[in-house]
Amino acid sequence: MKLGKVKHIFIGIILTLSVSYSQAQSERQIFEFEFEGVTLNGVLNLPNDQEPKGLVHLVHGSGRTNAVEQEWYSDIRESIVKNGYATYMWDKMGCGKSGGTFDYNQSVYNSADEVIAAINTLKKQQIPGSESIGLYGGSRATWINPIVIGQYDEIKFWISVSGVDDKENWGYLLQQNLRIEGMAEDSIQLIYNQWVEGNRIYNSGGSFEAYMNATKALRTNPFRLRFTGETIGEVDQEEEKKRYYSGQKLFMKEKLDEETGLQIVVEDFDRILSNVNIPVLALFGEKDMNVDWKKTKALYEQIIAPKTDLTVKSFPSCNHNIIKCETGGFYEFQDNDIPYERCDGFLDAIEEWLKEID
Repeated sequence: MKLGKVKHIFIGIILTLSVSYSQAQSERQIFEFEFEGVTLNGVLNLPNDQEPKGLVHLVHGSGRTNAVEQEWYSDIRESIVKNGYATYMWDKMGCGKSGGTFDYNQSVYNSADEVIAAINTLKKQQIPGSESIGLYGGSRATWINPIVIGQYDEIKFWISVSGVDDKENWGYLLQQNLRIEGMAEDSIQLIYNQWVEGNRIYNSGGSFEAYMNATKALRTNPFRLRFTGETIGEVDQEEEKKRYYSGQKLFMKEKLDEETGLQIVVEDFDRILSNVNIPVLALFGEKDMNVDWKKTKALYEQIIAPKTDLTVKSFPSCNHNIIKCETGGFYEFQDNDIPYERCDGFLDAIEEWLKEID
């Protein structure tokens, strides 16, 4: 872990894959909006031959984007358009042709404000479909979208993909990927426990020396090193120490769950979910090794289902990005010659559900 960037890996790895879709159903238009004095660049897709029934905002997960130029989620957008809805997607600050500076640590609440700014701008400009808004988003966006729904009472529906609970997910990702790599369970538990203890030390204002002593196996683990891009011995310890204390000031503001030691990304998340009273489609890959999809599924069924129409579908042999896979491992596609192929039934599930809620 690069100590000055400890918080960065807690947010998770999110849906950024673009899968081609050969027969476009839509008219494509570039549309920009202002957020906090910065111009964000986005793309509208409108049905070719009809007035849109509504407009679906595609909300990004974690990390940088180049969504407009690279046509991210093109298959998803065209499936939505085919059912008579417009879509809108934009690049984050400092990404693509959007202005400003990219901030990995942008809070989910600020991201929700960004989504609302987009909604309000499209409404003000009377963009076709903007009078009836739906939300789509995966992973980190499933923290953002419930916040938007609670603050903006005109949202009509929500499509949640690879949803999360209230806590960070990197510990789950770490354990699952170490299992895929064949590590013994006692060794996995040792590394995981060191990661949790390192977080506690860092969050409580503990010293650099205490952190280093508590995380020896974690810091030399090959998967973690690959994930963070580090090489043992390449960083001067004094520089590492400076980054530790610099990053610690930020991380000490975060709240850790007393029982698990995990960072709570969204406080009072149960209450926020309980405010969701619109139709929800929740889609999961059963080989998601990034987030604990079964835990999130149970959370949705406990909190959302009693209050509104919740439809849940999961897809075997599908990873966090709802792409066909063997293991769901983080580096599976990078290390093997596997084609990116959307899971059977994923797009059909979206299309069928949109028809049902019309």
